Amino acid sequence: MRPKARLRPRSTAVVLACSLTLLVSACGGSPDRSTGASGADGPRVDLTIATFNEFGYGDLYREYEAAHPNVKITERRAETVDEHIKNLETNLASGSGMADIEAMEVSWIYKYLAKADKFVDLRDYGADDLSGRWLDWKVAGATAPGGKIIGYGTDIGPEAICYRRDLFAKAGLPTDRAEVAKLFPDWASYFSYGRRFKAKMPNSAWYDSAVLTWEAMRNQLIEAYYSNQDRYLGEDNELLSRTWNQIVAGSDDGLSAKLPAWSDAWTRAFRSDAFATMACPGWLLGVIADNAGSFGKGKWDVADVFPGGGGNWGGSYLTVPTQSTQPEEAAKLAAWLTAPEQQIKVFKKVGSFPSTVDAYDAEQVKSQVNAYFNNAPVGQIFINRAKNVILKQHKGPRDGEINQVFTNALERVDQGKQGPQAAWKQALREADKAANTRAGN
Repeated sequence: MRPKARLRPRSTAVVLACSLTLLVSACGGSPDRSTGASGADGPRVDLTIATFNEFGYGDLYREYEAAHPNVKITERRAETVDEHIKNLETNLASGSGMADIEAMEVSWIYKYLAKADKFVDLRDYGADDLSGRWLDWKVAGATAPGGKIIGYGTDIGPEAICYRRDLFAKAGLPTDRAEVAKLFPDWASYFSYGRRFKAKMPNSAWYDSAVLTWEAMRNQLIEAYYSNQDRYLGEDNELLSRTWNQIVAGSDDGLSAKLPAWSDAWTRAFRSDAFATMACPGWLLGVIADNAGSFGKGKWDVADVFPGGGGNWGGSYLTVPTQSTQPEEAAKLAAWLTAPEQQIKVFKKVGSFPSTVDAYDAEQVKSQVNAYFNNAPVGQIFINRAKNVILKQHKGPRDGEINQVFTNALERVDQGKQGPQAAWKQALREADKAANTRAGN
């Protein structure tokens, strides 16, 4: 799923309220199935699955229940990632209340790899037999030290570059997506063309937000905030400081539109000439189309390139907590929901890009075009982008909190509220505190 937490604060209300009749199964965790009535395939099995945002699973639940008449599935869907994490943390700490299947967003599953004993090893329920189903880096993201697999991959967010053809033309840059793809082999070239663009188009920025560009660049670092041994790196990480310097220099040169990510101002900017490019995971195409509306149709395009190779922003996993009293049935459902056939159905329904290799051979995926983006062959573009992601970034136990410190600092710089050096030093102090004083929480 695309992320909506931290960088995109929204209401924390849970979409599905718990009625009295669902109090045990939907609010209090796994019920006692031992007294359940028998179904056509054996004793009744009540399974709960906790998700957030929109996974597009509604029709799949009914399909699974039809094939397994003794199974009843209840979804507990939170509106945001933050609300979902709050519920998960509370239930994990109390030792009860977790769903049989808990969804986890890619940017925070790392926290639970350190608590892998709280989740079943899916290798015990056939994960080894599914070797090769997912992209290697997707599997690596849910694999704990020692090889334990705690999650089956759902969608992913491979990144390309979205751009405004009309603004490129005015700046004297190529507009054909194949030619645009040749411009950005690395981030240095991306910023260089941004400065060339800015010289010709002083009233438009190169990209929307320093924060979202940082997110794209940071996600490509094998080690961003932590070493592979979970040592907080801080100012010792030269690659991180180099990335910071590139971003703040871009802001200083007017490359950023200085729009707070996901804000109303950011949304409105799509209906103007405020900026020309974006780091663009597949799910963002729908966001652009919704925000830009008729103003942007035919002006936006997407190039099969991402500076520095591949990048991923977004995606989730399905895990089975040890609290579940039906781990085998839960693992079976999780495996089915994340199979290529089901991922293709979800892709067609809500646009979540598959993480399963076999899905890329499906005509429904590889032949997809997007009319809004000048009939761009987005299926093939994002298949190519997914295959270019070759690394798994190591994320330590307080990665999310630390990243929020740095994104807050960049936003202060972007808004002119603090100088780059002062913001960097403050971020280092706050990140060091988050990494060290909260490490045991």
